[in-house]
This record gives sequence, structure tokens and C-alpha cells, in this order.
Amino acid sequence: GEKPLKCLELGGRNGGPSLWLALKGHHVVCSDIENPEPIASKLHQQYTFDGVVEYAQINALQIPYESHFDVIIAKSIVGGISRNGQDHIKKEVIDQVIKALKPVGIFLMAENMQASPMHTWARQKFVNWGDQWNYFTTDDLELLSQFEKVHCKTTGFFATFGRNEKQRKSLGVFDQVLEPLIPETYRYVLIAAAQKSQ
Repeated sequence: GEKPLKCLELGGRNGGPSLWLALKGHHVVCSDIENPEPIASKLHQQYTFDGVVEYAQINALQIPYESHFDVIIAKSIVGGISRNGQDHIKKEVIDQVIKALKPVGIFLMAENMQASPMHTWARQKFVNWGDQWNYFTTDDLELLSQFEKVHCKTTGFFATFGRNEKQRKSLGVFDQVLEPLIPETYRYVLIAAAQKSQ
């Protein structure tokens, strides 16, 4: 098959994206600010995959690699490390990612969006860290302008309100039907794929 890609997951405490890449046969460094192995390896050991997962302690503000990775993936970390309104940190993370990617490498990012006033209210009520978290807004997409190509998609609206898996599944069906009708800024997960220039 194709040559395995060198991948890095940032903020990979639970190791989900690392598993996804390893199942596709790629070589992944699963990293977090503290070594994620104790938690992430429990998930990884439940699967058989052709890829390789290794674990590392990496601070996303100081990635110790240059032009090394084909893919860097980060799920909901930029908002966390820039909490309490530290917008400059979002840019620092993106700069580090660009440095660590090979030319034409890909950055895959999933981030929580500010979303709608209703989501903001629900988060303040239900999620204890909701008010410190520095949510992504559509303006933050400017940060990705250093990349050559960027594809973005926002997804999800009602499913976030489900209190259990069954509710979330049935609400997810509404998302699919209504998605075209909901303004971009009212959706709550941003998925971006950004490609570094040559």
C-alpha cells in the first residue's frame, strides 16, 4: 500500500485521533503536555493495527521538530491552551505546527466554536470550564492564512444538547437535515484541513 505517513497528535491524552491514524497504517507520535501513555495506551491496546503509535511529552508551544511530519492533528486543544482570552497563544500554536510540518504537510484541526447564543448559555450552565475556554470564532480562521490551502467545515448543532448517546444520535439526524439552514457561526465544531506550502 501507500507509504505510512509520519503523524503527530497534539493534546492526545485520550489518543482517539492517534488510533484513527494508526488504523490507517500510519506512524503516530501521540503527545500531550504530560505523557499520554497511561490513558491513551488503554484505548490503543484494544485494537490491532498496522500503524505504529509511540508516546511523547510535547508542549504544543514548543514542538521539538522541524519539517518532520506529514500530518499533525489536534482536537480541541487550541481553545484550552489559550484559555482566559490569550489569543496570541492560538497564533503561537499554529506557528509551531507550521514549523514541524514537512512542506505540503497537512494540519487537521477540530475545535469547539463559539457557536450560537443558545450554546453559549448552555455551556455556562452545564460545563464548569465553559467560561474560561477560549472558543474559536470564524475570525480565528485568519490564523490559518499562513497555509497554502485550507478546507473548513463546521458541523453539529443540536447533537451537542443530547445528555446521552441515544439522544445525541437522534439529534444528530436533525443536524444532517437542518445543517444547510443553520448559519455557519451557529455550529459548534470546526474541522479544518490546512496544507503547508511547498
